[in-house]
This record gives sequence, C-alpha cells and structure tokens, in this order.
Amino acid sequence: MQSRRHQRVRELLKRVIGEAIRCEIPISDAGLVSVNDVGLSGDLHSAIVFVSILGGETQQAKGLALLNQHQKRIQELVGHTVVLKYTPHLKFAFDDSIARGNRVLGILEELEQSNPPS
Repeated sequence: MQSRRHQRVRELLKRVIGEAIRCEIPISDAGLVSVNDVGLSGDLHSAIVFVSILGGETQQAKGLALLNQHQKRIQELVGHTVVLKYTPHLKFAFDDSIARGNRVLGILEELEQSNPPS
C-alpha cells in the first residue's frame, strides 16, 4: 500500500505534467494528450507517465514521439513547479486501458445477446 505522501506526489505530478504538456506541445502537432496516471518509484527518483492521445494510430505514434523528444523540457518545467529533493526522471508510455476496457465491454455485450437471461 502506498503512503499518503506518495499518493499526493503522484496526483501533483499528474496535474503538473499535464499542464506542462499543454504548454509545450501544440494540439495540432501531437493531438489531444491526456495524462491518465503516473507510476512513481518508491524513492521518487523516476516516474512513468501513462498518456492517452486522441486521434488515429499515426497521430498517437507522432504524439508519443513528440513527448519523448520534449521529455527534458517537460521534466525541467516539473522541477521548477514541484518542490522535491529530486525531480523524478520521466518516461512516457502509451496507456491503452480505455481501448482494452471497451473491448471487454463489447465482449460482455456479445455474450449477453447470445445468452439472454431466462
């Protein structure tokens, strides 16, 4: 179980990183980028930022590439905004949990249609 401080730092990073992305990367280049979650190491030295990007597969790939290109600048902005002993090293990962959830819901719906309740 995570400590209360750890959870607060994760939520703060999520908000600050989202704001930094909005300031640094235009929507026309990367699409609409949303920070879904931040996975933070126990020592707060590294963080994996899970993002979803609204658009097609090519725009999602381009958006993730732009995030990785601007990683140092985003990390710098986070370091200026969030006061921690160490600024976490950021890594960006595409979060496809929404698509997987929709797929599961579709399968459940198909099962309900093929086996109606008695």
